[in-house]
Amino acid sequence: MLKILVKLKMGSFLLCLLILAFSFCQAAEQLDKTATANNTEGVWDPNKYITIDEVRPGMEAYCLTGFKGTEIEKFNLDVLSVVRNVEPGRDAILVQGTDERFIHPGPVWGCSGSPVYIEGRLAGALAFAWIYSKDPLYGVTPIEDMLKAGQGSPNSIKGAWEAGFAFDYSKQIDFAQVYKQITTSPVTGKSQAGMTALRCPLITSGLPAGVVEQLNKAVEPFGLTAVAGIGGGGTNIGTHKDVKLVPGASLVVPLVTGDIEMEVLGTVTEVKGDKVYGFGHSFLGYGPIDLPMATGQIHTVVSSVLRSVKFGSTLEIIGALTTDESAAVFGQIGLKAKMIPLTIRVDRYNDPEKRLYNCQLANNQLLTPMVLRAAVAGAALYLGNLPPEHMIEYKVNIGIEDADPITFENVSTNFGLNELIIEGAASVALLMNNPYEKVDIESIDFDVRIAPKDISSRIWSVDLSDSSVQAGEEIKIGIVVESFLAEKKKYQYSLKIPDELAPGKYNLIVSGGYGYQKFLRKAVPYRFVPQSLETLVEAMNNLLAIERDQLYCLLVLPSGGVALEKAELPDLPATKALVLQDSKRTLKSQPYSHWLEKSFHAGRVVVDEKVMQITVEK
Repeated sequence: MLKILVKLKMGSFLLCLLILAFSFCQAAEQLDKTATANNTEGVWDPNKYITIDEVRPGMEAYCLTGFKGTEIEKFNLDVLSVVRNVEPGRDAILVQGTDERFIHPGPVWGCSGSPVYIEGRLAGALAFAWIYSKDPLYGVTPIEDMLKAGQGSPNSIKGAWEAGFAFDYSKQIDFAQVYKQITTSPVTGKSQAGMTALRCPLITSGLPAGVVEQLNKAVEPFGLTAVAGIGGGGTNIGTHKDVKLVPGASLVVPLVTGDIEMEVLGTVTEVKGDKVYGFGHSFLGYGPIDLPMATGQIHTVVSSVLRSVKFGSTLEIIGALTTDESAAVFGQIGLKAKMIPLTIRVDRYNDPEKRLYNCQLANNQLLTPMVLRAAVAGAALYLGNLPPEHMIEYKVNIGIEDADPITFENVSTNFGLNELIIEGAASVALLMNNPYEKVDIESIDFDVRIAPKDISSRIWSVDLSDSSVQAGEEIKIGIVVESFLAEKKKYQYSLKIPDELAPGKYNLIVSGGYGYQKFLRKAVPYRFVPQSLETLVEAMNNLLAIERDQLYCLLVLPSGGVALEKAELPDLPATKALVLQDSKRTLKSQPYSHWLEKSFHAGRVVVDEKVMQITVEK
């Protein structure tokens, strides 16, 4: 009997050990799920955070966010459901506001990142909503997903070369095509299972309504919405040093500061020491970034059936965002993001004073060209649109670290700001997104003068002293240009026919800057195709140096020699040129184009061209 009791006790003891071991394994497995599997070791605190697996409908919940000033308010929520696999490997919590202040506006753009607490523990952030929803219905990104952001080294992240536009550098540089790509960016697809990422408003100050509308079209694919806001951000910087980045506070990303402002508005979800998590969804969504991070204030919330939005502004830049991932943006207090000084001087016909705009641009391969074009347009159109007949003279200087600046000047007439902005924004985009070397732009400077006059002209006639000449003779050319509401103007000059020119018929082209560029692109296309950073800058300068108010006269001569890649060998003997043009060679070659050229300043933008033939007799 004693042996039986001993065996029973031993069996019970072993059973208890097995139960304890099993419980320990389960606890370890649960800890592994909430820490190791989620890659949040050293960050996850089960007493502070609640996992999505613990969430049940009907639990007590609330969120923190700001609707006015710097005050953080509490808004009660109903936990409706847990939605699984809203996208591969991602779940979400569905909540709805019950507070009357939350019900009235419905989903509010600018609440992205507002922390949601369930049963007293942080569960995640408001991140998704339904467009046109009448109710404050939100999708919540779980906090375990958000805390994965920023796990890399801040130093390696800050030094990374960010993703940007993919321009085709194998073809001739075309500023218009580059600009088109900038303004028609591909959609990033920030939607999940019928839900749309809660848009972050891009609040602007100092931009006319038309410019804001154009900016909105450019930034919409990135999940942003440009809205004309309430100014005053710049005057507040540094006056609210007591405002901190804490859960529920405004999280501002200033893209342009100074006399013109553009700033993205969201909310802080969590702060651990100097580490800040926010938004609950991506910003640009490609990982490493280097953007300024600031405290902010809310002026008001504008309620609308279409979109309710927070109006806010920057208070003080106190750090930098370093990581931008699908579930959150991550930043660090104390870091300093690179900013590019921008100066815009505008001398406008209906403004009694010359205006000077001093700004700082965020340094980002995707966003910098976009906000640059908006800032220049806003400064130039401060006093309204341009009249139907107008002329713009401009100078642009783009300073580059450890390299010569790109400097150009030109004139445009009756094309609005298009040519000025296309050349300026496209140049910056090409430099920042080139595949050869990382380019650090140190400064950008625009000097613009606008006058209410049309300086476009057409070629009325071209007269030759003789259309049949002999080699070595001089031909006199008379060009009559007709201008808008002005008298015709005549230009005369002479052109000497080369002594050794063979008899035959030759084209004589008279054109303005547009025709001259078309001729060069066809005659010497390799001058506009980059192969390195050095040749990219050279190709850009070749295009930017073509002056629109010049009159060009070109006598096209027979081809001779060879152009090998970018090396021009105009005097190469024909036999050697033939060898170099062999199709089996890897280096690209083409016959070298010869022409005689004369140009002079016309003070008019000639928009057409005339092509004539002259005969060189024996």
